[in-house]
Amino acid sequence: MEKYRILVKGIVQYEDKYLLAEKWYDDRIMDPYQWEFVDGKLEFGESPEKGVLRIVYENTGLNAHINRILYTWSFMIGDVCTIGICFHLLSLSDEVVLSEELNDYKWVKKEEIEKYVSNKAMLEDIAKAEL
Repeated sequence: MEKYRILVKGIVQYEDKYLLAEKWYDDRIMDPYQWEFVDGKLEFGESPEKGVLRIVYENTGLNAHINRILYTWSFMIGDVCTIGICFHLLSLSDEVVLSEELNDYKWVKKEEIEKYVSNKAMLEDIAKAEL
């Protein structure tokens, strides 16, 4: 069993808008679909930089480039420690080809993000990162 899990998140920007993706979590919760940024797990031996670009491309069809690391996070579930790295990515296009893993997407302005993202810790991290 894994003791560590490494996730990467891509906050993708096109001009003055940011990409939000609607992801299904669980039918047993009040809101089974939730808006967030594109994220995923690194493959074994994959660098965080290559991983976030792969995950964004596989989920959205967007070719983007990394601008900078915005923030990191971690949490424990049982005896597994999850560590995450969030990247700010710039895209040259807003033409999204959504994967089957995601339900919908929206391009939103910075001031609209908190209308969709409900995770308070993520919103605090974004505010600290000064997008």
